[in-house]
Amino acid sequence: QKQAEKAVHQKKEQSKTKCRKARRRHINLVAEFNRRQGKNIWLETHIWHAKRFHMVKKWGYCLGDSPTEKSYRACYRAMTKHCLLQDLSYYCCLELTGKENELLEQLRRICSIDTGLTFEEAYCLSGRFEGSLNLYRADRYPEDMLGPVTFIWKPRDGSEKRQLWIWMHPALKQDILRELKAIFQCSEPEETYTPEPVTTSIQEEKQEGVVLSLGEKRKKEDKEGEKAVPVKKIIGDGTRDPFQSYSWTSHTAGILISDRTMEILRYRLIGPLSHSVLTQTLKAASPQTV
Repeated sequence: QKQAEKAVHQKKEQSKTKCRKARRRHINLVAEFNRRQGKNIWLETHIWHAKRFHMVKKWGYCLGDSPTEKSYRACYRAMTKHCLLQDLSYYCCLELTGKENELLEQLRRICSIDTGLTFEEAYCLSGRFEGSLNLYRADRYPEDMLGPVTFIWKPRDGSEKRQLWIWMHPALKQDILRELKAIFQCSEPEETYTPEPVTTSIQEEKQEGVVLSLGEKRKKEDKEGEKAVPVKKIIGDGTRDPFQSYSWTSHTAGILISDRTMEILRYRLIGPLSHSVLTQTLKAASPQTV
């Protein structure tokens, strides 16, 4: 009798859950994608990795650690003969905007020519190549190293202002950001960033009910009534509180520091066919005329 009661209780609980067909609808999949990023941020390739990799939670992200396959031959074969792609979007990106001489004057304080190239290297300053170096606390070289970074300048467009993107590991971001704000004397903005509220599954069900009450088919509504379909969102990033500011301004030097983490995606291609993959995937945009 107890087993029968237990079976009836389980049946009632199962009846409350949606069937697989309902769960697999696009509107429900996107709502579930948004809901499950509450604690650890997902990369845009998360679902692909989650089906094929053991996932780990590090630095505020959910990342693929090792493949579920027992052999690493497929990855090795891709690296040596084909092309292997890695998603490095969890790396943090800080954008510096301002006059070139003002940027270089202060950036000299956190690097040294004794360690190799600097931000002033000619072929990097042109924006054609990416550079890498070690950063130190201001005027403290060779002590107090912050860590290694990579950087790339936006090519010159005729104006005085330049843009510089600095990429770093998420474990180093807060220290490097604090040092950059200090050397450029950036002030904290008065208004803080307020993220958009994530649509919950209950709200999505209400939207779904409104759509069905109009008497139109779901497929037609999904195509034409785009407002009824939620948008897949990457919520913030794992290194910043959602209510923390994401840009800082230096009123003395006119420098703007922006946190572009998870706004600019980053992928690494390894293998002899990497260039051919890029040429077949990407197409050069036609020059725009104003």
